[in-house]
Amino acid sequence: MKKLTKVSKKKMNYYITVIGAASLVSLLVIFLLVWLVNYLGQGEQDAVDTMSYNYSDIEVKRPAIQEKLLTKNVNSRPGTALNQVKGIVVHYTANPGTDAEANRNYFESRKDCADESSNKVSSHFIIGLDGTIIQCIPENEIAYASNKRNADTISIECCHPGKSGKFTKATYQALIHLSAYLCSKYEIATDNVIRHYDVTGKICPKYFVKNPDTWTTFQSDIFKFLKKSVKKET
Repeated sequence: MKKLTKVSKKKMNYYITVIGAASLVSLLVIFLLVWLVNYLGQGEQDAVDTMSYNYSDIEVKRPAIQEKLLTKNVNSRPGTALNQVKGIVVHYTANPGTDAEANRNYFESRKDCADESSNKVSSHFIIGLDGTIIQCIPENEIAYASNKRNADTISIECCHPGKSGKFTKATYQALIHLSAYLCSKYEIATDNVIRHYDVTGKICPKYFVKNPDTWTTFQSDIFKFLKKSVKKET
C-alpha cells in the first residue's frame, strides 16, 4: 500500500510539472498574440495617422512633367470644367510595349473621329516605360477615362512592357511620385487613389487587379512618399 502511494505521488508530481509547463506555454502564446494584435493595430494606427495628415505640413515637389496638351475636341478633350478633385484613378494602356508619346498621339487622333462614345477616350497624364510623364489634359478639365468618376477625378494612364500589365520600376516610381504630388496638392487621402476597376469592374490596371496585394503595397508606397515629404522645422 505504501509503495502504491509513493508511485501515486510520483505520478501526481509528474502531472503537476506537465500542467505547469503547459500553463507557462499557454501564457507565452497569449502574450505573443497580444503583442501581435498590438503590433498590427499600431500599423493600422500609423495608416490612420497618415490619412489624417495636415497637408499644409507636406511639401511634395512636382515631378518632371512634359506638357503636351491635346487639341480641344468633342472626343478626347471636351474642355469641360473639373470643379473639384476628389480622387485619382490609375489605369494601364492595355497596349504592351508602347510609350507615353504614342498613347498621347492616339488620344489626339480621336479629334478626327466621329462624335461617338467609342471614340471618347483620354487621360490627364500618361507615364511611359522610362518614367516619362506626359500631361494631355489640364487638371481643371475632365478627361474621358473613368466613366462616372470623370467629373471629380484625375486620371493617370501607365504604359507597360508585357501582357501581364506589370509596370517597369521607372513607371512605378513615377506613378508613386505623381500620385503623392496630386494627393498633396488636392488634399486627397491615399484610399481615394483608386483603380479603374474600382469604378467600373474593368480589369484595369490589369496587374493591380490580378494581384491585389500589389495594389495595397502601392497605396502604402504613396503614404511613405508623403511621410518623407513632411516639411522639416527650421
